[in-house]
Amino acid sequence: MEEIAAYHQTGLAMGIAGGLLFLQLLVTDLAGLRAGHIPGAPVPTDHARFVFRATRATANMNESVAIFILFTLIGILSKSDPLWLGRMATLYVAMRGAYMLCYWFNIKLARSVFFGISLLALLGLGVVMAGGLIH
Repeated sequence: MEEIAAYHQTGLAMGIAGGLLFLQLLVTDLAGLRAGHIPGAPVPTDHARFVFRATRATANMNESVAIFILFTLIGILSKSDPLWLGRMATLYVAMRGAYMLCYWFNIKLARSVFFGISLLALLGLGVVMAGGLIH
């Protein structure tokens, strides 16, 4: 049990990622209802509409969260460095949260910066995870 306790920060980041996904789902659904969007119909491409931005922010996180989960779980199971795994997981989640807010509020340059840093955090998770597999 002591070994898994070393990954507390990583587990916390994973829980927060789940919370972000849930929040995005709720906000996207509420935005769709408010906009009168027909469920299941494609959302028109229009950055001026919040429902589009909320939908894209949710879809974008869905595109990378599986990698995050795989890298963190394999990292934990392979006993990768808990400090660096936790740092990279926390950085990923923080950048995804910032990205989400920037997308919602249509802050384009910052959104791109946070997206890029979140990709680097995923790369960092992969490197830390690979280090655990090599040992």
